[in-house]
Amino acid sequence: MSLHDDLTSVQRRLDDLMRCVGRLDEHAGQTLDMRRVRSAADHLRDSLTLLRESVPEATGRRVPEIVSIPDAPYDRGLWADAEDEGLGSPHRHAP
Repeated sequence: MSLHDDLTSVQRRLDDLMRCVGRLDEHAGQTLDMRRVRSAADHLRDSLTLLRESVPEATGRRVPEIVSIPDAPYDRGLWADAEDEGLGSPHRHAP
């Protein structure tokens, strides 16, 4: 089985689990243990969603966006009124 097939299979089983938890919730009521089971199932569903989003697509790997950083020095005007962390203003002495 491919990774995509495995994820689809897990998603189907998780959907079944969510339906069963819903039916169980009708019988068990609003107990602390039932809230824990519902919370755990919701957490599992969220985790699987995150996993599916992070896995490469079936057609190929997702290419991250490349951000180019220029080699030219920054404009010194950007730092005109900035203070050095821990040293204070350049017009005063460090403590």
